[in-house]
Formats: sequence, structure tokens, C-alpha cells
Amino acid sequence: MTRIVKAGIVGGAGYAGGELIRLLLLHPQVEICGVQSSSNHGQKVSSIHTDLFGDTELTFTKELPSDIDAVFLCDGGGANRTNNPLFDFPDSTRIIDLSKDNRVTPHPNKTFTYGLPELHRTNISTATNIANPGCFATAIQLALLPLAANKMLESDIHITCTTGSTGAGQTLKDTSHFTWRQNNLSTYSPFTHNHLLEIHAGLEHLQPSFSSEVIMIPQRGSFTRGIMACCTVSTSASIEPLYELYNAYYAAHPFVHISNANIDLKQVVNTNKCLIHLEKHANTLLIVSVIDNLLKGASGQAVQNMNLMFGIEETTGLKLKASAF
Repeated sequence: MTRIVKAGIVGGAGYAGGELIRLLLLHPQVEICGVQSSSNHGQKVSSIHTDLFGDTELTFTKELPSDIDAVFLCDGGGANRTNNPLFDFPDSTRIIDLSKDNRVTPHPNKTFTYGLPELHRTNISTATNIANPGCFATAIQLALLPLAANKMLESDIHITCTTGSTGAGQTLKDTSHFTWRQNNLSTYSPFTHNHLLEIHAGLEHLQPSFSSEVIMIPQRGSFTRGIMACCTVSTSASIEPLYELYNAYYAAHPFVHISNANIDLKQVVNTNKCLIHLEKHANTLLIVSVIDNLLKGASGQAVQNMNLMFGIEETTGLKLKASAF
């Protein structure tokens, strides 16, 4: 008999919550039992996520039922969870936290597994609680994990990465306003982005001796969805063995694809895929990776983790076509 996972979402009014609802409505082994929103309870979900008009009659609630199998935390995390009964889930409920709270800092009462399937798939399949990775951390780690696994990171890593406006969340800010963002480009949090802790942890997991600098320059792009990360490292290896190394590392991972041709964002927007392209100049290797920040960088990866946790085929509900035009 096919297992049906009863799922709930906390903080369902934001971009990540909306994408989760869209994915889970179409997932053949999931029943959405509640979508919580403190500021929108009582309203139809489709009144906020207007792309779901005609697809669901769900309404936002103040609380979630207690008998759910899985809960997705899309609330942003932070101090508002402390002593809040909304976050007191039974031990039988599996948690997938999309905030940054439990990615690096241990939770005082629960054990969280870092949910990058291409790094920790075996541990994820037996985990009770998952810390879903950050979007930049996902794109950058996927670009570098094969090198770390082969102990080939011996130089500083230089990264320029550009994200769309949805990475800033749904609340309007000066730097996400259309009139500022359109036809514009800017950096933010250079050298200090909070995803660096995750990136170091992932690389050091595979290459414990790694001690070089990761120099990360994030940029705000003039588009809504997607991340492109351009990473450069020094290596004497030639391009053909490097492609073989990357293809071998990701052979068993259905969402990561290695392309000999150049890649672009439109190939991954609206999918859970990561595409990677390599180029070599003298002793410098360029690794380009692209993902959809709301899917492989957030909600799609959360569903991928849920599938692994419940023994569901990994790609279920995630076979999505890119918005290529």
C-alpha cells in the first residue's frame, strides 16, 4: 500500500511556503493537512499565492494539527520560536527546517541533519529532523564537492555569485523594489555572507585538511529567480579528467547534471536541477553552477529531503520542466 505523508507548513505565506504548497499539491504521496500563517489565518491560500487560484481551496490556519507526519518550517526562524507552542511537535513528526537556525548551530533539544542530499543522502534517509541548506550554500557546495571528495582543494576559492530578487524574501525592501532592481546590479555581504559557514563545513566534511580561504562576493541580479555561482580554483589537472571526476561523483544523484556546453539560468528555473559547467585556463579551473533559488535552493530540496526521509523515490513530485522562454 502506498504511504501517504500528512504534511503541514509553518509560515506558508512567503515565497518558500508558496512553492512548497505548489509542489506538495501535485505530489502523489502527500496530503497537505495545514498551512499556518500568523498574519493571514482565515484567508484562502490562493488569495496570497495567486498562482494557486483554481488549484486549491486551502485556507491559512493559526496552528497545525498534532497528528501530522512531516512539518516544513518556512517562518524564517530566530527568537520567535523560543517558548512558542506552535513549534512543540511530537517526536513522531519529522521536521524540515528551511531557516538558517539549525544548519551550523546545534539545536538544544533536537538533532538536525544537514540536508544536502549530494553530501549526506544516507544520513538524511534515517534522520528525524533536517536543516535544509541555504540557496547560495547549495549552488556553491555542488560546484566544489567533487574536488573536495578527491582532496583537490589546495588553493583559495574565489566565488562571484548572483541571485534573483526572490532571494530577499517577500517583504518589500529598498533593494528588492522593481524600480531599483531592474537594469541594476550590486554586491552585498562581500566576504562575510552567512552561508560561508555551511560551505566550509561541507567542504571540510569531505576534505578535513581544507584550510584555504573561501572568498565569496554575492550580487543582486536584475531578475526574479535563480542563482549563478562562478567559482575559480587553482589545479594542474587537465579538463578531461576533471569532467570524468564530476560525472563520477554525481552519477547516482538525479538532480545534478554536468554540461560540456555553457549553461544559463533559464535551463534550471522552475526545476530542482543543478547544472554544472567546467572551463580551464592555464592552472585556473572555473566551475559554473546554476540552480533555482526557490526550488533546489529551498522548497524543492525540502521535498527531496522529505522523499528520502520517508523512503519515497527521490524524484517524486520534482520532475519539473524548466521555464526556458
